[in-house]
This record gives sequence, C-alpha cells and structure tokens, in this order.
Amino acid sequence: MIKLKNVGFQYENADSGSLCGVNLHIGRGECVLLCGRSGCGKTTLTRLINGLIPHYYEGTLSGSVRIGNLDVAESELYDTAQLVGSVFQNPRSQFFCVDTTGELAFGCENMGLPPEEIERRTARSAREMGAEDLLGRSIFQLSGGEKQKIACASVSAMGPEVLVLDEPTSNLDMRAIGNLKNTLRLWKAQGKTIVIAEHRLHWLTDLCDRVVYLRDGQMEYDLPMAEFRCFSPEKLQSLGLRALSLADIRNERTRPCPEETVALKNFRYCYRGGGPPALDISGTELPRGGVIAVVGGNGAGKSTLSQCLCGLKRGFGGVCAWGENTCSRRKMRKKSYLVMQDVNHQLFCESVEEELRLGMSGTDETELRQVMDALALTTLRERHPMSLSGGQKQRVAIASALLARKKFLVFDEPTSGLDFYHMEKTAALLAALGGKTTVLIVTHDPELIVRCCDYVLRLERGRAAEQYGLDKAGQQRLRRYFDRNERTEISNE
Repeated sequence: MIKLKNVGFQYENADSGSLCGVNLHIGRGECVLLCGRSGCGKTTLTRLINGLIPHYYEGTLSGSVRIGNLDVAESELYDTAQLVGSVFQNPRSQFFCVDTTGELAFGCENMGLPPEEIERRTARSAREMGAEDLLGRSIFQLSGGEKQKIACASVSAMGPEVLVLDEPTSNLDMRAIGNLKNTLRLWKAQGKTIVIAEHRLHWLTDLCDRVVYLRDGQMEYDLPMAEFRCFSPEKLQSLGLRALSLADIRNERTRPCPEETVALKNFRYCYRGGGPPALDISGTELPRGGVIAVVGGNGAGKSTLSQCLCGLKRGFGGVCAWGENTCSRRKMRKKSYLVMQDVNHQLFCESVEEELRLGMSGTDETELRQVMDALALTTLRERHPMSLSGGQKQRVAIASALLARKKFLVFDEPTSGLDFYHMEKTAALLAALGGKTTVLIVTHDPELIVRCCDYVLRLERGRAAEQYGLDKAGQQRLRRYFDRNERTEISNE
C-alpha cells in the first residue's frame, strides 16, 4: 500500500538531510510504529506519506513515494488527501471550524459529497468514535482528549485508506489514550493501513504489527513487534526510547520537600458560556522551592491553574502569598514564566540562540552554554526555531524558561514530543532547580515525575483532590494513581 524507494529529503536552508536512503514497504491493513530519538526523521516520514512533502514543506526530494498507484510527488495534494488522512500532534492545527459538527463535515464537504451522504458519514463517524455527546459543541471548550477524538472522527468520516498519526498521545491522559486505542483498533478491523510516529510506546505493544526505528534520518531497524517487545529496558534506553510497560517505570529518587510554603488563595476561574468553574481552589499550600507535579485527567483544570498562576487569565482575582509577600495577577506576570503545551505560540526570534537570549535576565554566557549543551541545542543555535522538530522546539522553550530566572516556573507538558534521552536530560535540569525556584510541572508523564519531582498535586474537576510529598508512602500513592488509570485504559478496550 505504501512504498518508499531510495527516499531522501533535505529541508530548504537546512544544513543536512532529514532522510537519507529510506526504503520502506507497508502492506495494506498493517499498523506500523515509527520511533527514534527526537529529530530522527519520524515527522518527515509522515509528511512524505500524506503529501505535505513536497507540496507544503519545501526542500530537495529524491527517490519515489507511492500510495497505492499514486505517486505523491507527481499528484496534487487534494488527490493524496483522498487516500491519506492525518491526525497531528496538536489537533487544533487541523481544525477549520468553530463547532464540532461542522468540523466532522468539513472534509466531506471539500470532497464535494452530496448533503445526505455528508450527514450519513458524519453520524456514522461520531457513533464509531464515541463522539456523539460532543456534537454541537464549541471546539474551544473541549479538553485535549476530546479535541483528539474530534480530529480522529473528522478524518474517519472522509474514509481514507491510510491513516497517519504524529505523536497523537503527547498531551493525553490514560483514559484518553484508551479511547484513542479503541479508535485505532476499529480502523484496523476496517482494514485501514495505519502509520504512527510516537515516543510513548507502552500503549502500542499489542496494537502495532511492526516497528521501524530511525536514527539520523536512516532506518536502523524494521522488525515485528513481537521481536521488539523482547528488547531489554537497558537496550531501549540506549536507543533513546521510552518504556514498553508502565510496570517498568520505577521511582528512582526521593528528596524531602522544602518546609516553607506558597499559598494559593481564591484560585477560581470560569470560562465564558456558563457551566461549572474550570478552577475552584479557595486555598491550598505548596512547598516553596519544590518541584511539583500537577496531575489529573484531561479537563481537570491543570492548564487553567498554570495560566492563572502566571497571571495570564483576565477576570482572575486570586493571589499567591509566601512569607510577607503577596502577589496579585499583575505581579505574578513579572515573577512567573510559562512554557505552554503548544510552544509554537512562544517562539519569536530568527535563531535558537536569539530565542534563548530574549528572556535572559542577565548575560551569563557560561550558563547559556551549559543549558544549550544539556538540552542538545548547541548544534541548532543558528537554526530558525520554526524549522525544528516538535521535540526540538520543546527543548528551546524549556531552555528559555530555565534562563529567565523567575520565581515561579510553570511547564505545561514539557516532555511532549521528547524521547527518553532528552526527557532524562530535561528531568535532571528541572530537578536541579529545586530549592532555587518553585517549579510546577503539568504532566501525564510518570517517567518524568519519578526523575525530578518531590511533590504531587492532583486536580479533579478544578479542585485539589489530593496532594502529598514523594516520600516512600507518596511514591506508593503515585503508583496507585497511574495503575488505576492504566486499568481504566484496559477496561476501555
């Protein structure tokens, strides 16, 4: 179904090729995992399959890419789109409508289908994806998992033979991953060909048929999933890959929480349109100088808390207090730095080095070099930030936050799009901030939490459901939380 023959591609103005000499054949109905370190070429490979290369991303292409009988380079992009559907890492980047029903119908309308056929496909897709309760909703009021579900349903309604997913779980909780897994199993049962580029591997071990491992733009492994599952944790880590099972994730560190606290008072926020408050914390205390994991399901209020803490939500009147200091929203904007889920919103400069210097509070060249080296950004210092891969952009945003030297650093899913190697490097840098500044990490990533955090705040429906230090008892509570969510994923299947 998919045939790549001697494919090479180099982005325009890039120093080196993103892919070189790739030969890959994927049969009809196969489900294939693409994995490898950040920047290895996974996303480039997906763009070749869905036609974004060479029709949208410019560069030098060699070799041939065929989908069925279609030559991707010689065909119009809309012809390829009828065969290949795409689900991106950030589903918002592929939405064209402001309501969910319109979004499901949009692709079919572009295909020129009759109105009655569009209605039939939209209803069927919503039913198959379990998205009927999301119809008629505003796109802007959906959680990350709900947006991902709508993205899958809108693609499914078009009826493509091939489906390409690029880091689809980077911002999803376990329940949402379970729903996505159900969707992929449905597509497999329908005989669809599926290609998934992903760093979080544990949910794919009983779903994918094959594994393609890329290193520096070349295929190093192409093997059955059964053989891949036999790789030891040590070998996976040497390849820069995440764990194949949540059971393999171990708590590796304990550090006592700082005794001084930061008080959050009247942290309440409601979005326009009514409904229950997205955030409703009348008062709670967190360790000042702690590295705090903020966990909870999609829609629990984690991102809202992050934005309120950094003073970014208009109409928010809560305060943050420690010792004799009390900060309102305006003061918190000056004392906080937020790394957003979608880092594209906060990359402004013409080069990586300019981006890092933009927020620096001083001119400490040694610190700049150390952070760039630790996050493997030194070789990218002259690259334009928007030319980087998703994981590389994430590391640029993290480095900017570390160099800003603020009182509060807030990271919203900082390891989305990061492989094991760069996740571990990021965790070490975040852990080193403990005692120097207060760090909040909004995350669904247990591998990150066990490597850098000393405290956990769990939100549920906008409220603080529980909070605890990561001593031995706290580690057991954290393990139960993720075990419980993993069982929920299994029951969803």
